[in-house]
Formats: sequence, structure tokens, C-alpha cells
Amino acid sequence: MNENNNKKGNNKSSLVIGMCIGIAIGTAVGVATKNIGLWLPIGLATGISLSFAIGHNIDDNGDDETGDQ
Repeated sequence: MNENNNKKGNNKSSLVIGMCIGIAIGTAVGVATKNIGLWLPIGLATGISLSFAIGHNIDDNGDDETGDQ
């Protein structure tokens, strides 16, 4: 049961990290193009989607490794 809680915690932390990275990239591109209002939400959405994709990939790999042991 603790293992399931750890996986949920990892998903939440990867989501927060993805959001922060997306906001940073969106802000940087927005400042460069002088259009923060457009690029900030694009960066945020990109960061969230990448964090879900990476988190899902890590969960799949983790399940395979624990099944072999």
C-alpha cells in the first residue's frame, strides 16, 4: 500500500516540476517575442503534458522491474 502512495507522490512531484519548467520556458519565449500572454499558457500546457508523459513512462518501467523480482 505504501508503494501506491509513493507512485502518487512521484506523479504529483513530476507534475509540479513540469509546470515550473513549462512556465519558465513559456516566460522566456514570451519575453523574447514580446508576447507573454500567448507563450505563458503554451509553456504551461507543454510542461504539464510532458510531465504526464514522462511520469507515465517511469511508472511503466517501474512496474516491469518490480514484477521480475
